[in-house]
Amino acid sequence: MVPWRATDDGFVTKQNLEWYRRFAQGRPAVLVVEATGVRDIPSGPLLRIGDDRFLSGLRQLVDVVKEASAGETLLFIQIIDFLSVKRRPEKEKYFDRFLQIRTPHRERLAKATTNDHWLDASEGDVRSFFKTLTDEVLANVLNERELEALRFGYRERVTDVHLPHIKQLPQELPSIFAAAAERARMAGFDGVELHYAHAYTMAGFLSAQNDRNDGYGGSLKNRLRLPLEVYRAVRESVGEDYVVGVRFLADEVVEGGSRVDDAAFYAVEFARAGFDFLSLSKGGKFEDAHQPKVGQAVYPYTGRSGYECMPTVLSDERGPFGRTVPLVAVIKQRVNGAGFRTPIVATGGIGTFEQAEEILKLGLADIVGMARQALADPDWFVKVKLGRGNEVRRCTYTNYCEALDQAHRPVTCKLWDRVDLNEPGIATVDDGRRRLEPPGWKE
Repeated sequence: MVPWRATDDGFVTKQNLEWYRRFAQGRPAVLVVEATGVRDIPSGPLLRIGDDRFLSGLRQLVDVVKEASAGETLLFIQIIDFLSVKRRPEKEKYFDRFLQIRTPHRERLAKATTNDHWLDASEGDVRSFFKTLTDEVLANVLNERELEALRFGYRERVTDVHLPHIKQLPQELPSIFAAAAERARMAGFDGVELHYAHAYTMAGFLSAQNDRNDGYGGSLKNRLRLPLEVYRAVRESVGEDYVVGVRFLADEVVEGGSRVDDAAFYAVEFARAGFDFLSLSKGGKFEDAHQPKVGQAVYPYTGRSGYECMPTVLSDERGPFGRTVPLVAVIKQRVNGAGFRTPIVATGGIGTFEQAEEILKLGLADIVGMARQALADPDWFVKVKLGRGNEVRRCTYTNYCEALDQAHRPVTCKLWDRVDLNEPGIATVDDGRRRLEPPGWKE
């Protein structure tokens, strides 16, 4: 999840610097900076890397992490592209401003009301009448995408090839990602992680739901085409001596989505192409997300696929721990069986040293990553190395942090954000009720 600390224009802030400084003090082997937009387009308080004007702040971020970790922590940046997602509109506004009234609407409306008057009625009268219709009648008059736009908010897909900018994505994205990766190297990052996971553009191309008919959808090979073209452009821009990894889904967890066999095929081809690591996630899709409130945008971590991405203690008998690991093991076996030794990263509900060590000892993955546990205790890594694991602040997997992310509020952890609020010099939000960085720890 992103911490919501950048400016509205995507620039690094002092809060970003202090956030990553605090994580670097725990000296993890690698720290991956949040999903950072590759295009220079408005995206709220999320970091961007789509123009050279962002380099100064990103260089500061690199310097802060190197200093705070005494050079022990490698710093990667995750780079991402996303399509347009609009907020759920008020019913009146949707019919006044957004719905394009076409002949099929008039015909279906006349049939639903058994009144041919609507075939020739003025557009204004049609729009006004739409506002009075029940959900049941609207379901018979609007098409599937129009109903979705009304009930969830308008959302673009990679399959919307009737839109020129969507049709042109395969021609435009390789150079955009390549330029972003080159900026990452210029800023001093040790590597980039290409974000091909969850509900975003590149994941849309990999999805089994991608039925584009222009050579970039349909078959596994065609769905993989753009992700590989992006990688090759990135590799050409940064060189062979720079780390380029990828994060993608082991399972989309939605009806008609990709499964582990698809992911294993992608993984082998990613390894063959030359990616330096493969990081696996699961779910986090728009297709099964819960309906947002009016005025809010749909959030891809609220349905079943979202649960599998960030499972909580409100769980089934398997619990929230390591639910993606069995899929990661299948993918690692397939990659190794094809003759590749590309490191495979397991993530998702991994919180203890014993759990992480078992994954590695059993050969289920080559590297273990964690987000929520690192948020709960950025000093996890140094505490474990010092043999002081009993002092680790354990994540309770209630997803308090995720709820803040969903609300686009600065992300903190409930285990520390109300601790020592009188500490001099700390940054706070919500009128001083939450601190923005975890308290320090002395060895």
